[in-house]
Amino acid sequence: MFERFTEEARRAVGQAGRESAELGHGYVGTEHLLLAVLAETADPAARVLIEAGLDHAEARRAVGRLLGAGDDAQALASIGVDLEAVREAVESVFGAGALDSPPPPEPRRRGWFRSEGRSPFTAPARKAVELSLRESLRMKSGHIAVGHLLLGVLREGEGLGARVVAGHGLDLAEVRREVEVAMA
Repeated sequence: MFERFTEEARRAVGQAGRESAELGHGYVGTEHLLLAVLAETADPAARVLIEAGLDHAEARRAVGRLLGAGDDAQALASIGVDLEAVREAVESVFGAGALDSPPPPEPRRRGWFRSEGRSPFTAPARKAVELSLRESLRMKSGHIAVGHLLLGVLREGEGLGARVVAGHGLDLAEVRREVEVAMA
């Protein structure tokens, strides 16, 4: 299937893994695919969202809000616990990185969805990528572009990527139509 991906779409899938790593997530979800699409700022499909006010930075903030990033640290700070001081104390006793997540287990499969050095794709993200192929076939494109990835995320509809778009006040069906027009 991945032989049908354009260079930009392949780059976006790789970027999704990097987005996941930068956010400290142990998986690649639809939110990471959305962030990767938005990182392709010159792509017509990404421009649809960017022109509607949902750029990479705004989407990343929304992902943080939806996943509750920072809530624990803020809650602890509100009762006088300095999380950085706790980390320093633990690392002074147990060594640097003592509180870091353990390394992921060795992958059982190789390939795009799970391979050495890459985070595993969630079921909704796998479905979104599979739906991008269906979108390409439906549109008779002959290839899978960044826009097809976005259409897959929107069509999957249940993942955090679609929730970020909808949470920005955008109608998923209308965004789909605009993306299809932009790709034509």
